[in-house]
Amino acid sequence: MAKFCPLLFMIFLVASIPWARGFKLDKHMAKKLKTQKKETVTNLQFYFHDIVSGKNRTAIRVAQSADTEKSPTLFGALIMADDPLTEGPDPKSKLVGRAQGLYGSAGQNELCLIMAMNYAFTSGAYNGSSISILGKNSAMSPVRELPVVGGTGVFRMARGYAIARTHWFDITTGDAIVGYNLTVVH
Repeated sequence: MAKFCPLLFMIFLVASIPWARGFKLDKHMAKKLKTQKKETVTNLQFYFHDIVSGKNRTAIRVAQSADTEKSPTLFGALIMADDPLTEGPDPKSKLVGRAQGLYGSAGQNELCLIMAMNYAFTSGAYNGSSISILGKNSAMSPVRELPVVGGTGVFRMARGYAIARTHWFDITTGDAIVGYNLTVVH
């Protein structure tokens, strides 16, 4: 038994070397994490132009149930959008990006949209970056809050919220201009 003790001690020593190296690596990684950039909070404001009527539509119904037309909320309709985002509410104001994605009417008793949209910026400091929003939009409420669930470029790993307010809505056509204020942590 006494002959095996030095052998066991040697095996323990050899086996602990990779662990000790890993420990040093962990210290190095901890130091690196400490030097990483702090999170930034960015506030954005822009206008979303959703045109569902006429020749130059920016949102098109791509699917619906057989009962959608009978529903006052168009329950079951699915719309694909590529809407302009502008600095101001005037459709001719400076284009800052595009809202691309889809939304569907998910409420049987209220006009409630489930939105999965990517807000891709095409000018300024955020050119090439995007913010993703996924959530419920109670379209007839004066103020709605939607979650920011991600982003790309400057907004990689983004989280936050968007406040949406209808600026203009045409009840006969369904066309709308919606103001968005976003608070994004990235």
